[in-house]
Amino acid sequence: MPAYTRIRTASWLPDSPDASVTARYQALPFPEQWREVLLELCNAGRPTDAEPYRTVPTRRMEQVLQTFAPDYLVLPRPRDGRGHWLLVPEGVERLPDQVFRALYNAWLSDLRPDMAKDPHYRELLAKARAMLDDAPPRWEPVELELLRCPVTEGGTAAPLAHQYPLTTDWFARKILALEPYDYGSGTLRFHAVPRGPRDQGAELVSEPLRFDKDGQRWWYSITLNVTLHTVPFEPLPRIHLHTGIRRWATRVGAAGRLYLPRRRRTTVLLRPRVPWLPGASRSDRFAVARLERRWDREARDWVTGWVEGGPAGMLHRLSLSSFPDAEAIVTAPEEWLADDMSAAVVYSTAMGSHGVLPGLMPHQRSELVAWAEQAFAPELRPEPERVRTRLGRSTPLNTPPKTKTSEYDRRRAAKVRAAAAHAMRALGAVEDDRAVLEAWLLWQTPQMRDEAVEAFIGLLGLGGGSRAAIDALLSAASGPRGLLEWRTPELLVRLHCRRLTEGLGDDLALPEGRRTKAMVTAAVAERRDRAARWMAAERPGTAPSLALVELDRAADFTTSDHDPKFALRLGFAKAGLLTQFVAVPKKTAGYDSTRNIGHRAEKAWDDGLRQLGVRVLPEHGLSDGLPEGLRYAAIWLVRKNRTSRTRWAGHVPVAVLVAPGPEEGIAEVRGWDAEADGGAGAWIPYPSLLLRLTERVDVSSVLAADDEDEEAFRRPDYHREMERQRRQVEEWLQTVLRTLRGVPTLLLACAQNVRSHWTWLQDGQVQRDRVRTGVAPHRRLDPDLRLLRVRKTTGRETPQWWGVHPKDGLNGLAAHLWVAPRPDGAGGGRVFWSTTPKPSQFKDSAVSGDKLGGRPLTRGSGRPTIDADKVGWNPGLVELAVLGCHEDDGDDPEALAMAAHHLRQPPDYPQALALPLPLHLAELAQEYVLPLPPEDSEETAHDEDPPGEGPSEPETAQPFAPNGE
Repeated sequence: MPAYTRIRTASWLPDSPDASVTARYQALPFPEQWREVLLELCNAGRPTDAEPYRTVPTRRMEQVLQTFAPDYLVLPRPRDGRGHWLLVPEGVERLPDQVFRALYNAWLSDLRPDMAKDPHYRELLAKARAMLDDAPPRWEPVELELLRCPVTEGGTAAPLAHQYPLTTDWFARKILALEPYDYGSGTLRFHAVPRGPRDQGAELVSEPLRFDKDGQRWWYSITLNVTLHTVPFEPLPRIHLHTGIRRWATRVGAAGRLYLPRRRRTTVLLRPRVPWLPGASRSDRFAVARLERRWDREARDWVTGWVEGGPAGMLHRLSLSSFPDAEAIVTAPEEWLADDMSAAVVYSTAMGSHGVLPGLMPHQRSELVAWAEQAFAPELRPEPERVRTRLGRSTPLNTPPKTKTSEYDRRRAAKVRAAAAHAMRALGAVEDDRAVLEAWLLWQTPQMRDEAVEAFIGLLGLGGGSRAAIDALLSAASGPRGLLEWRTPELLVRLHCRRLTEGLGDDLALPEGRRTKAMVTAAVAERRDRAARWMAAERPGTAPSLALVELDRAADFTTSDHDPKFALRLGFAKAGLLTQFVAVPKKTAGYDSTRNIGHRAEKAWDDGLRQLGVRVLPEHGLSDGLPEGLRYAAIWLVRKNRTSRTRWAGHVPVAVLVAPGPEEGIAEVRGWDAEADGGAGAWIPYPSLLLRLTERVDVSSVLAADDEDEEAFRRPDYHREMERQRRQVEEWLQTVLRTLRGVPTLLLACAQNVRSHWTWLQDGQVQRDRVRTGVAPHRRLDPDLRLLRVRKTTGRETPQWWGVHPKDGLNGLAAHLWVAPRPDGAGGGRVFWSTTPKPSQFKDSAVSGDKLGGRPLTRGSGRPTIDADKVGWNPGLVELAVLGCHEDDGDDPEALAMAAHHLRQPPDYPQALALPLPLHLAELAQEYVLPLPPEDSEETAHDEDPPGEGPSEPETAQPFAPNGE
């Protein structure tokens, strides 16, 4: 494998600071003269204690346009009422005036269909229609700048609001004008997908490709996403091009239709043979509609249909050419897809397995990018290549060797025991001046019990004997109340082995049929309290300890609502135990967890010790550019919308502090508790923080109203609620920052997670070596504080990349910290890029090659071959921006970034982390506020990014993600 010393990113910037692109459109502003009468229409009949609509909801109208007029571009509505709402590019034919008038009349009727029979509402509706007839919306020609943009006080590009959707659409149209992409076994033809005002950038999707294997047929497409971004302290914006795989759902289940999970939505791309609207011209773009599985109150059953009746439902009074029937698509999806693709349902992992696996590999991506970037000249030039830092090696000094030996295992176990002893002493778990590690194994199957005991012994190096000695320990653990005990020089270890009884691991007690929030709340609270009582009776002592709980995987419960993991975590926390779960070993069709049971048990114990604060600190080995004794702090904002399957909304800030411990390499982990020390706040041991966080989840206090009623009538005003949350977070942050004075500290924050509440972290607000919280002006950093912002791949905010082959061979992957090759390079010496190795489970999954067409390329193409049933897995490019430091006092921004890069690779983790260790620990703390993991996107799970927030705020990410997934 070649040593890649350079990487290139799929990103471009304007050819010069003076580069300019203008485009002409027909524009329609939102008629603000309608605003008062339309708001009166929207608020008719709403309860007096409900927040009124303050802006007219246009979402349904925009969704109809995405389906019936996909060439229309929709811009976010400006808050001040100025600006454009709908645009049609020059050369594209608009809908006839009478057709567009029929559309907005139908939209007016659809604003409050629940009030259709109310006389007062009907009077308001007639008034609104008369006003629109008297003063219909007027289109006007406009010319807009797409490339040149202002610069902030901090020296960062500040694109105008219209540039995020329009600039990307303009370049996407240039890509569509290229000759089709020749991949050796055929050609790819792309079509644009209409985007809503909250969607990010422009998207192109190829016509479907077929993949046959083992007598089965699967379908997929290649995607290109064009997005606009900024880089801190860089005055020119960036264009990113992301490539990926979009898989199509075609496998019907036993019920004779596609499986759609309840309360879930999925996107359908449509291509009508003739325009559905009379008088409309045929578009080359895909149309968009959405399917959902919803509860039908009249039928009292779950049904599949178009979301909110579908676009055609809003236009039921209009004469439409046969709009597809949802039931026809879900019962015969492949027929609609294979026959020149008139409809294609986007696949999600919840629908079962798929024969095409996600992702493209780096060389294939680099070839596809080379074809597409022809469209970017002459307005754009490629982002300069990056080179490896010269500060040191990519991995920490205490990284485990590639080849493990018995001596290494012995030293590793000793390090874990030393870290555990330090963590337990901090918790006050001491007997006769010896630290005590007390753990519980709550098992359901003897197989997992035995493997978990052996894994525990191996992880802590407690065996010290023959196979016969191990068997004797297993025999002692097999009873109903088995207790194993070891004494080591560092600590006293006790492992209690208990069978999980009294039905605690069974389905939550829920009634059949549709379940309300009140029902789920009651079931969770009952199981939580029962688990707390059961554990309290089993457990002596008061110091926080750990329980490894064997529990069925989520898919084995009746529904996600029946999963008791949330309740058990809360209940055991109430009894003073942190919890780590491990799946019951079983073998079923398409799933086998019996083969790697020992490995899963070891990793579960290791994750459990992480919750106890047992961590090893990476040793960076840097002698210059970092202050002595540097600590690492991290902040994380726990957020969950009320639409989550737990039915709770969450908003809790978390802070974690990681400092060098008493022994080299051992980390001391603490968390900020604002209520400690009589309300003054204090840094407490990390496990104590986790247990305190469960107190923020009071399931008994959740409103017992029906979900839809509450969402419809008592949803808080978004902007008012956001301002309230921002004030709370920034007041909390001011307190945390004051506690970091006196000791050199690097504060880490994740852009996508916290910038919506700490707005200073946004590119448009940051200023070098300064900070701001709340409404106070910018101020200089405290002498002991440094600030580093991490930006993940979420929302395509960091570009895709590949290692450049040194001899024009196959491009591949490389792990290191990457820097600009010149002092005048992008970022001004403050922005760096971190890449880490692929996870071990994917290192042999594929080679750099081509999966297009679902079959190997011809040998004569000179390209490597790969089938579509191989995963194209690529580590993401993580941006490390040193926003604040003290260069005059000896700080080196590159050294700070290098330390953060090493923090992504702690020696006691088997794989590199998506985030540096302190941020990783802060993020994982949210398991104790909202214990269930994030659900797949309501739209399309992993094959399509969730709907974004325009140019900002996508939130969730994985450590490694297949490109485009």
